[in-house]
Amino acid sequence: MSGASSSPSLPNISLIVLGGTITMTSGAGGGITPRLTAEALLAAVPGLEAVANVTPLSPFRIPGASLTLDQIGEVAGLAREAVRDGAAGVVVVQGTDTIEETTFALDCMWDEEAPIVVTGAMRGPEAAGADGPANILAAVMTAASHQARARGALAVMDDHIHTATAVTKSHTGFCSAFISAGQGLSGEVMEGAAFFFAPPTVRRRACAIPSRAIPPVALIKPGIGEDSRLIEALPDLGYRGAVIEAMGAGHVAEGLSGPLAALARVFPVILASRTGSGPVFRKTYGFKGGEIDLLSKGLIPAGRLNALKARLLLQLVLANGGAHDDVVRAFASE
Repeated sequence: MSGASSSPSLPNISLIVLGGTITMTSGAGGGITPRLTAEALLAAVPGLEAVANVTPLSPFRIPGASLTLDQIGEVAGLAREAVRDGAAGVVVVQGTDTIEETTFALDCMWDEEAPIVVTGAMRGPEAAGADGPANILAAVMTAASHQARARGALAVMDDHIHTATAVTKSHTGFCSAFISAGQGLSGEVMEGAAFFFAPPTVRRRACAIPSRAIPPVALIKPGIGEDSRLIEALPDLGYRGAVIEAMGAGHVAEGLSGPLAALARVFPVILASRTGSGPVFRKTYGFKGGEIDLLSKGLIPAGRLNALKARLLLQLVLANGGAHDDVVRAFASE
């Protein structure tokens, strides 16, 4: 537990630290790298001992960009054990590069009532105005809140609470980098408490923590004038699925329609939008390469999920032995 002793009147929170900017200090080689332990992070958070009894754990110490879905599954297992041992909630601390992906993947694998909250820092602990301590405090306050229960995985940054589906990193450096694209914020942390704007919604995802190898899924973002060479090469490269980050409401160039149709006969192909907000359309555009054409050829719409999250959901469904119909059902409610 954090501090010299724990208080029986406070909730127990498990803090799982994976690395990231929040743990990075300067080294002899130049630049900052992950160095600080979970215990060191906790010692830098003023007032934490009045919020919760925090148990630290440091399974990894790596940049967010190097995390794998296997490791996120391991984190989900550690978090589940903590909750079943009495933790009221779990906070995961990691690099901000992949917070939107980790939060979504954890949400897919999380079947506990207790909240699991992901946070990090945009500035290292040696920087002026380092945001790590404030983000950890806000995340612990959220994880300790009864109002956060039954909401699955959440991301908390800059006192803003985001759902796993909506959270997006929108800037390379600002402390306010994280937004809730399309949906708006889920809540805020103010005056020492988490406040939510609406009751929990019915959660639909239920993927088991994978017990087999994570299947490779390609992510393709066609630009203007793109040819089909990458698309045509995917089956021979060992991929088990693909996500197409299409233009607008779900559109590609006319010349990609045929190759995508052939690809969809080999494995599941998810059609997402590169716009960052709004759903993939289903019945508006009728030109070749439009969403009506592509869906009629077997591509599966991602709904409102962005391509990064669609890829994770497809990998988790396939890793749990899902067939094509299972993939269709998994995306039907998105």
